[in-house]
Amino acid sequence: MWKRRHFVTALTGMTAGWAHAQFRVEISGIGATQWPLALEAFRGETGAPASPSAIIRADLERSGAFRLLSGPADKDEASPLPQEALRGSGADAWLAGSMSRLADRSWDVRYRLWDVVKGQPHFTRSANVPAPDLRLAAHRIADEIYEKMTGERGVFASRIAYVSRSGKQYALVIADADGEGRQVALSSSEPIISPAWSPDGKSLAYVSFEQQKAAVWVQEVMTGKRTLVANFRGSNSAPAWSPDGRELALTLSRDAIAQLYVMPVNGGTPRRLTTSPSIDTEPVYSPDGKSIYFVSDRQGGPQIFKIPSSGGRVERVTFKGSYNISPAISPDGTLLAYVNRDGGAFRITTLDLTSGTISSLTDTNDDESPSFAPNGRLIMYASRSQGRDVLMTTTIDGRIKARLATSGLDMREPAWGPYGR
Repeated sequence: MWKRRHFVTALTGMTAGWAHAQFRVEISGIGATQWPLALEAFRGETGAPASPSAIIRADLERSGAFRLLSGPADKDEASPLPQEALRGSGADAWLAGSMSRLADRSWDVRYRLWDVVKGQPHFTRSANVPAPDLRLAAHRIADEIYEKMTGERGVFASRIAYVSRSGKQYALVIADADGEGRQVALSSSEPIISPAWSPDGKSLAYVSFEQQKAAVWVQEVMTGKRTLVANFRGSNSAPAWSPDGRELALTLSRDAIAQLYVMPVNGGTPRRLTTSPSIDTEPVYSPDGKSIYFVSDRQGGPQIFKIPSSGGRVERVTFKGSYNISPAISPDGTLLAYVNRDGGAFRITTLDLTSGTISSLTDTNDDESPSFAPNGRLIMYASRSQGRDVLMTTTIDGRIKARLATSGLDMREPAWGPYGR
């Protein structure tokens, strides 16, 4: 459809278990307003299967909301607050912690977040964490710090889905929000496209070509159970969940040209939503479920439009530029992210739906598939770097960008999952 490059592949089986590819996060840019937080390694974390302090640091840096400083060495959550030294470093907050291995091979993790200015702890916590859950525990600590300091919920313990390719092998992958903890949900010698999370995070919809044509499937994340939802005559593509999780909007060409339809998640008779002589595709629901944004060439080049989810009058949304595709709506419904072609470059752009302000967030040339974090503060997208397809995040002001890189894998079509895990 309008996406310039898709992995068009068949799904021939499921691969269980965890892959151990190593990711790294490369962060660039300077935030406008950042909390100065001092952080050092937790006492006793050397030798642990994961470094909570390093994970927390990378999470908070990627958010763009923090300026991470070095903290006093050889101290833990039980140490007195070195207030004067921290004030001299410019820190407003200090995180200190410790780890110790227990007889059952789990880890006792303790940490304290200090308010340096007031000289009082924000909070003190402890948890008994199984070794395989240390990364998740660190993400949850980062979420707790983020919420305490900003007043907004963190997204570091959420998950992402994307499509990877290595040679002729394709996979539907689920991972932590930082790209670690990679789990292959489906593996095939043919491509997969358009993964989309259910609102409750329990299922993924996607497009498979395993029957030599595009068909829409829904798969349970925990069990791997798959359901063929749409396999009508012609192409079946671009699934998008309704906010209540009961329906999918999708693109069908069952009546010749591709149009928008809505149908129950468990299958059934589709209800046609658009009727035009042009291609209508890439639907996405507004957070309140009342509207569906989509891409159409009904007025020339591809632009973004919206229609009531019950059907009705179509309104054009994007006007600047001759090529605007791949809409994504922020969780609060105020910001539209999309791909804009500027000359020969494809870049992530946002439109404030209230003020009409348009902002270009990227300065690279081959960006695709924007997807909002569940708190609306970050956008994940696909790009090209050093000959590889990579995943990036950017803050919604475009100031802080992070690249999730892995050796030997092309990564595309990211979808950021909801809260809850």
